[in-house]
Amino acid sequence: MEILELNAEKRQSIGKGESRALRRGGRIPAVLYGPDIQPVSLSINEHEFTTLLKNAKSSQQLIKIDTDDGEQRSAMIKELQTKPVTGKFLHVDFYKVDMNRKIRVRVPVIVKGKSIGVEMGGLLQIIRHKLEILCLPLEIPEAIEIDVTDLDVGDSIHVEDILSQDGIEIPADVNFTVITVLAPKKEAVEEEEEGIEEEGAEEEASEEDSADEEQK
Repeated sequence: MEILELNAEKRQSIGKGESRALRRGGRIPAVLYGPDIQPVSLSINEHEFTTLLKNAKSSQQLIKIDTDDGEQRSAMIKELQTKPVTGKFLHVDFYKVDMNRKIRVRVPVIVKGKSIGVEMGGLLQIIRHKLEILCLPLEIPEAIEIDVTDLDVGDSIHVEDILSQDGIEIPADVNFTVITVLAPKKEAVEEEEEGIEEEGAEEEASEEDSADEEQK
């Protein structure tokens, strides 16, 4: 995965007043934290951060933060606070990443090919649009690609059916369904109508039995 760079300045003071002053000056208050460092209060340029988000290829984008004291740290965006109406950035939480340790991230699922079931009129349904994986930061894929060409109507792909790539694990506790091919809508409607007809026939038979008993 590509690492994007972002310049940051360390903040000597914190508080609501300081944060408002930073925003008025075109900067965003931020914090960098992690399991092996003390939290560091930062501020970042709003325009530079907006450009970074536009260039990011995923929500798990790796970022190299260069602070004004010459330090460099690899991180990811942990939380991004914005105003509900305007979308203006209020605060950013960065989480420091150890490049030599595997991390858990969620990546999108994309399908490849057109399944046999869809060719027959079935409906391809993606049950899980994202999967949690475990890998080194530089090995985070942009997506998990799944070939659905051989899926027929009623077939499914479960998480254990997905082949792990080199260095990438899918640490799922349950073998849940990721993708399935549903029956054509017409068949589903016909089955439902058949069920209704059967219920109606049973009710009629029950009414006739009741009428026979009353006559007796």
